[in-house]
Amino acid sequence: MKLHELSPAPGSNKPAWRKGRGAGSGNGKTAGRGHKGQNARSGGGVRPGFEGGQIPTYRRLPKRGFDNSRFATKYAIINIGDLNVFEDGAVINIVSLVENGMIGKVYDGLKVLGDGELTKKLTVQAKTFSAQAKSKIEAAGGKTEVI
Repeated sequence: MKLHELSPAPGSNKPAWRKGRGAGSGNGKTAGRGHKGQNARSGGGVRPGFEGGQIPTYRRLPKRGFDNSRFATKYAIINIGDLNVFEDGAVINIVSLVENGMIGKVYDGLKVLGDGELTKKLTVQAKTFSAQAKSKIEAAGGKTEVI
């Protein structure tokens, strides 16, 4: 097959439908808009969220209280079971985890959680640790450093 032999699949390339171009065009006079009514007018149609005069959903729902999600501290999370890939005696911090591709975004710091088992003696530097993670790291002979 050569470049000049390529063509679109039959029926996939339809010409633009020219509306309102006379009775013989098959789409003249009202141009597919029907007779009268809101959507037949030149500025016709409704804004997004309009429900025909009924109180729209966004006005019916209550808007009370405070949402802390914009201000909450978001941590990059890792479990101690994932730290076994490092060699014995290594110092693990957020930079080494990003370089190894173990976490994507840094967010507001690193939090170490206690899921899994740790078999190596590691020094882990993070912003915060869960109580279980801290005890498992220290039980394996490692150290935890809050930075």
